Amino acid sequence: MALMLGGGGLVAANVYASATEGWGDGSGTNGTGQVLSAGMATIDCPDVGSRLTAVPDAARPGVDRELALLDRQTADAYRQLQQSGRADEQGSGSVDDTIMNPLKEKRAAAIGRIIDAIDGAGEHPQGLDALAACSLRPGGDGAQATATPSPGAQPGGAGQGGNGPVVSDYADITSVPPAEPNPPQQADASRGSFTSDCGVNANGLFNSDNVIVAPGVSNGAHHFHDYVGNQSNTAFASDDDLANADTSCVDKGDKSSYYWPVLRLQNGTQERDAGSPGGGTEGNAGQIVTPKQVTLTFTGNPRGKVTAMPRLLRIITGDAKAFVNGPGNANASWSCTGHEDRQLKDKYPLCPPGSDVVRTFRFQSCWDGRNIDSANHRTHVAFTAPDGSCPAGFRAIPQLVERIVYDVKAPSLQDGGRTVPLFAVDSFPEQLHKPVTDHGDFINVFDADLMRQVVDCINSGRTCGPDGGNAGTTASPTASSGSGTTASPTASSGSGTTQQPGATVTATAAPTPSAAQPSEEPRTDATTTPGRAATPDRRTTAPSDGTVKRDRGPKRHQAPQQGGSTEPAPSTPTPTSSPRPGSAQSEPSASTSAQATPAGYVPPASAQPQPQGTQGALAETGAHLWPAALGTLLAMSGLIMLLRARRLRY
Repeated sequence: MALMLGGGGLVAANVYASATEGWGDGSGTNGTGQVLSAGMATIDCPDVGSRLTAVPDAARPGVDRELALLDRQTADAYRQLQQSGRADEQGSGSVDDTIMNPLKEKRAAAIGRIIDAIDGAGEHPQGLDALAACSLRPGGDGAQATATPSPGAQPGGAGQGGNGPVVSDYADITSVPPAEPNPPQQADASRGSFTSDCGVNANGLFNSDNVIVAPGVSNGAHHFHDYVGNQSNTAFASDDDLANADTSCVDKGDKSSYYWPVLRLQNGTQERDAGSPGGGTEGNAGQIVTPKQVTLTFTGNPRGKVTAMPRLLRIITGDAKAFVNGPGNANASWSCTGHEDRQLKDKYPLCPPGSDVVRTFRFQSCWDGRNIDSANHRTHVAFTAPDGSCPAGFRAIPQLVERIVYDVKAPSLQDGGRTVPLFAVDSFPEQLHKPVTDHGDFINVFDADLMRQVVDCINSGRTCGPDGGNAGTTASPTASSGSGTTASPTASSGSGTTQQPGATVTATAAPTPSAAQPSEEPRTDATTTPGRAATPDRRTTAPSDGTVKRDRGPKRHQAPQQGGSTEPAPSTPTPTSSPRPGSAQSEPSASTSAQATPAGYVPPASAQPQPQGTQGALAETGAHLWPAALGTLLAMSGLIMLLRARRLRY
């Protein structure tokens, strides 16, 4: 009897211990037996890049490399913090000595090199030295954590990667106030629209690079992006690579690159990036969801005509670091089909049954008339004022509105997403997958003729699409959206009027769902088909080391002047000798063919995603099960001895 009881106890203890390992059981542990806090502590570092509004061209390659290094230093420190367990269970001196002070020293060295690079080009930046120190933000979302987790929520609420999302990151879309009416358009408004159909990334083109922010740096984004349109966008793509690339767009004159962080289901699925930088090693875990629909619409301005976008114009909308930077540049919106007059800025939507999640980006629609990029990737473009006017010296350009629809169910918050999984966008690890960090990137690679058609269509009030579709439809000059209504992406719903970043919850009229495009494939609900992630032709670039490589592209900082400007455009150096702005030095031509492939891995058709655990190896799992095996053996021995004793007795 003693053997039986002892063996049973070992079995029960081991089963309980196994049930508290990893993420998928809802324990919220970090694999070491330490429970993660409901709001994981994070590292708040000043964003040096946003302070650099003017960097000489000669200094840009070195500056961009150091800015990417600063991001990697923060990500490494955050992972170190996460692995050490809950920060509030350690002495503050320990965290300072092992994480925060070394991080400050590394950042100070990198910032010093940035200062030297800019100073060497003839300008001395001011105030950068003060940006080296970072602070440790305690667990909890502060002002953003307004919702109280349900009693049955997953303990810890730290998500599959251990760094979010949490229950308070979601809100019922029906509780959001509807939009206010858009301001009326003026008589000279450009009321037309042009829609480009570039698919939904069904071929699975992903990477964790960002050629705009970190050119020439592998894993410069520290999270994975969906790409539609241009098929050659990697960190090492030159302007010529982008211009000569294939495109997923129906109109082959549009080779523009449209990309955004992937959306994942926190369902334990092991994607191919589960062990890669930018993926699972940085807290971006779970099944990548292919959009159900992507609509890319260029709209006009409510006050006047628009002018053509310059070729290779780069625009970033939103802020990937808004959780620590604050919401000043946040600009993504979340809603649900049938409820798009209600928009969320800092929460993921909980959609009613039968309604899909909608993610919307409205890009800056004013251009400085000179630069295709800027040192902080923001000052060369601007949002319109509430009345649709552009800042002094800026001109109106077509506004890109991206509408991305996902067939995902509202997660089961009462049990922390165990019944119906949580969903969240990829993020920098220390940004905790907050919806306020969502962002979109765009590089204009329209043919000149097609861009002229876009401008003409918008300015003449027509509704146009791929290959001139619906080119004869003219928008009504009086059409505008009102409160509680849903505006078509091609209707004149005040599309040139863009909400300024910084609003916490803003409701704006949004496009209604349109019919599925011919290039889109039907699919079933992502929450019930985990195998869908293994699309045979899915291509994933999984950076391995975050190393810096050199760009071989041409150097371009300024667009040719338009509209009678007398300032000459800079000459374009040969592609093999000068880097694109912000990139590193030219790369030997021997690597050209290798980098022409946008994403070098094509998985076999038989590849299927597997459940993603936190402890990994089968041998390790077996090592954890030996107490249960021993307990079972002891229990069986006790039972045999008991039966023999009974036979001897009788």
